[in-house]
Amino acid sequence: MSGYPLVLEGSVLSALVIGGGRVATRKALALLDTGAKVHVIAPVITPQLEQMAARNYSLRITLSHFSVEQFGDALLVVVATDDPEANALIAAQARSRNRLVNVVSAVDQGNCITPAVHRIGDLVIAVTTGRVPLAAARIRDRLSRMLDDRYAAAVRELASIRRTFLNRGDREGWAEACESLIGEDFSETVESGQFDARVSEWR
Repeated sequence: MSGYPLVLEGSVLSALVIGGGRVATRKALALLDTGAKVHVIAPVITPQLEQMAARNYSLRITLSHFSVEQFGDALLVVVATDDPEANALIAAQARSRNRLVNVVSAVDQGNCITPAVHRIGDLVIAVTTGRVPLAAARIRDRLSRMLDDRYAAAVRELASIRRTFLNRGDREGWAEACESLIGEDFSETVESGQFDARVSEWR
């Protein structure tokens, strides 16, 4: 797969998750964490999904087997039933309707994949290895140990400074701050603790 990386704004994403087991639950909860509206269709769902639906209005549950009339306006269709034949059929139907389709047990049947993700504050690490998700997870775990709370704090500080400059219309000031704070030695300053001293001059 020749992939095009793209980060979607979760709050504008309408997603359909077909299946109610452990994997479908993980997919649905990850989508909800981004602010997406999620519709789960399955004859049986996990207690975790049932509990989440009771307190999160962005999650809708339909207890039934899936039918094509239920695609609705979903931009993303996640297929996660325990029936491979049903998964293949649903994926083909979704693709024919020009939806983004992720089949968790057979990535070749979809037209998009979900990367292995680690979130820490506003820092998001996403790794994809094409069709070898376990390798992506191992690489993600390695990177997450390297890019730790220090980086999340640095990103948070930079976002705050950017907001301050742009709110007063000072793009030149923000450009100067970028040159000072996000140079080629950015990682070294974050990891050594020097970034905190530098950023204090721009607060």
